[in-house]
Amino acid sequence: MTTEHRPPASDQPAPRQHAIPSYLDASHLGPWGIYLEQVDRVTPYLGKLAYWVETLKRPKRILIVDVPIHLDDGTVAHFEGYRVQHNTSRGPAKGGIRFHQDVTLSEVMALSAWMTVKNAAVNLPYGGGKGGIRIDPRNYSQGELERLTRRYTTEIGLIIGPEKDIPAPDVNTNPQIMAWMMDTYSMNTGKTSTGVVTGKPVALGGSLGRADATGRGVFVTGAQAMQKLGIPLEGARIAVQGFGNVGNAAARIFHDHGAKIVAIQDVSGTVHSSAGIDPHRALEHLRATGSILDLPGTEPVERDAFWDVDCDVLIPAALENQLTETNAARIRARVIIEGANGPTTPAADDILHDKGVTVVPDVLANAGGVTVSYFEWVQDFSSFFWTEDEINARLDRIMREAFDSLWDVSQRHGVTLRTAAFIVACTRVLEARALRGLYP
Repeated sequence: MTTEHRPPASDQPAPRQHAIPSYLDASHLGPWGIYLEQVDRVTPYLGKLAYWVETLKRPKRILIVDVPIHLDDGTVAHFEGYRVQHNTSRGPAKGGIRFHQDVTLSEVMALSAWMTVKNAAVNLPYGGGKGGIRIDPRNYSQGELERLTRRYTTEIGLIIGPEKDIPAPDVNTNPQIMAWMMDTYSMNTGKTSTGVVTGKPVALGGSLGRADATGRGVFVTGAQAMQKLGIPLEGARIAVQGFGNVGNAAARIFHDHGAKIVAIQDVSGTVHSSAGIDPHRALEHLRATGSILDLPGTEPVERDAFWDVDCDVLIPAALENQLTETNAARIRARVIIEGANGPTTPAADDILHDKGVTVVPDVLANAGGVTVSYFEWVQDFSSFFWTEDEINARLDRIMREAFDSLWDVSQRHGVTLRTAAFIVACTRVLEARALRGLYP
């Protein structure tokens, strides 16, 4: 098996072993273990900054909260909530809130760390944060979700704020959830504070262009990769896993630029069409029926067979740990653009690298959302708002420049784009840590 180029042993810092924190199970690290392995892979490239690398292996702050609410039937239910601030060396923590029945501390820790890397990779003045509540929102009413959101916001209100930690939407959360969070924080502080969250409705200080920003970033970075590899955008065959906000936006934008969507998979099933699927019609069908199955002009496919679809570009835009050593060898795409956070394990990365598959990593590909969230935050502070064309132009420029920078690092060191992103991001974060020093 071939591996990425490594610097000579003389350039590598001496290994330093540190115990896993007591609140984790060393034998079952979950997503946090994947992140730690990614940090270990990049450490040889950090030079003298490797002295500070343990900073990246421990979140700055972890808050676990009980979230009790009255249910509609009059009973009281308790939910487990988290907010993790991984690093704030370069600015306030920034990252989403997810409502999902499988949320764990390890997952939220990893997501917060990937946000640190993501923000630094595209050079936004943020650190990384993430939050979550263990709940399946499909089983609860709108009123129950509002009470849950407001109680959770109050519980984590100790550590969030426009200059401390700015939440945003993530899995199963949306602009309405952000509106409730903003209102709750504002009521608790006695003043309207629109900048405490991003991804809000436009009427409450949200930004134009935010809804499709993550999918647009997937398109921009993917198109850049295809150009570098000589893959024509016109007629390119795209397979999309996940048809939520990110997946459907990416599919629509690729389709509108002449690409062909040949397969879509979401929680309801998988559909395929070699002739191409119109994602605009697929979205209408999903909204009307609650499923992408039975979409006219498509045929159903077994869930696991999705990984065998013959395509040029694969976009995993669902959850983490989707591409593993058990299915990576089956991938037929030339390019993978990670719309989801952490969809590819390190073992799968190695297999894909050996197959010659270019992976545009999550910490770059899906950074469009946090980039426009940054724009929203800036607009809220200045009370001056930009047009959607201005926002898209700024977003496209930042994403293209970030991709080109990481591509150059990748070519110079002979490493994957993921390792290049970690080299750039970790260097920026640890340089800030070194310059600030330790207090006291």
